[in-house]
Amino acid sequence: MPPADLLTATLNRIALTDNKPLIAGTPDQKNSAALKLEIGQQVQGTVQAKVAPDVFQVRVADHTIQMQLPASVRSGDLIALRVVALQPRLTFSLAASSNPLSTSEQLGSIARLLSSLAQQPLRRDYVPVTQRSPLWISPHESPNTAQLAEKLHLALSHSGLFYEAHQAQWIAGQRSTPQLMQEPHNRLPGSTAPAEPGASRTSTIPEQLQAIVQQQLNTLENKQVVWQGLAWPGQEMHWTVGEESSRQPGERADKNWFTELQLDLPTLGGISAHLRFNGEAVAFEIEANSAASTQKLTTASAQLAEAMNAHGIPVLQTLIRRAPETAA
Repeated sequence: MPPADLLTATLNRIALTDNKPLIAGTPDQKNSAALKLEIGQQVQGTVQAKVAPDVFQVRVADHTIQMQLPASVRSGDLIALRVVALQPRLTFSLAASSNPLSTSEQLGSIARLLSSLAQQPLRRDYVPVTQRSPLWISPHESPNTAQLAEKLHLALSHSGLFYEAHQAQWIAGQRSTPQLMQEPHNRLPGSTAPAEPGASRTSTIPEQLQAIVQQQLNTLENKQVVWQGLAWPGQEMHWTVGEESSRQPGERADKNWFTELQLDLPTLGGISAHLRFNGEAVAFEIEANSAASTQKLTTASAQLAEAMNAHGIPVLQTLIRRAPETAA
């Protein structure tokens, strides 16, 4: 079985974000002109009464609106809504409620789907790349570090791992449709519009997306993301980004971030660079597979620390060492 906290965290995220089916509202005719709402605005509604099967009167901004809600909703429930559209019809997305929509009929199919995926062997231990082309395509030109960093950011951002968060940004007008269309969910054959929020609309996940969904579950559990691809032609790179706690007994828990790069370079050989960032300063360790490479990196480490300090990033520690030899 998948870890309980993993499945709970996933279901909570589905239940408490904007990734819910859209809800059309019909204000009373006498109140519709006076109802002043803006797209993206968050409002609270109070369920007043059931007027038909799955149709309720909801009090929003001192006005009564009829909307279709799940059968589990009861009079007196408070629901959090976000305005998605004003025309041609007032439309909300359902964020949360005092009666959380985690009933068996609402989330049972999602739980079974996620449980099934979580129990399957992880197909890859890294985020699948959407295309195999190198991040830096000029083989005879030294990579521009700023441009390469931006390409790394985009490679991870467009991996599909953060698709639901990007959907929320899209609904709020913070992300454009062309940006959302670059993600794997919308690059499937026949995709002409952003995929609708919520996994409950389908009973299965397309074969091409199952590895990504497994990675999302794995990320929730391990709090880290692993990406593997070509940094430049012929140069494989293994990149890890994650969160770790620095809490010691009796101390406040702070969130620290770490990143690790693994490369096999033409002149230096195998290199593993590990960097930790606590929001104010960094500490980094670099391991090399040979004594000669270790010496070269040690000589250059002062220059690296000086460059980072010049960019306003204090360096707490610099450690260069030779990687432990492993038995064949």
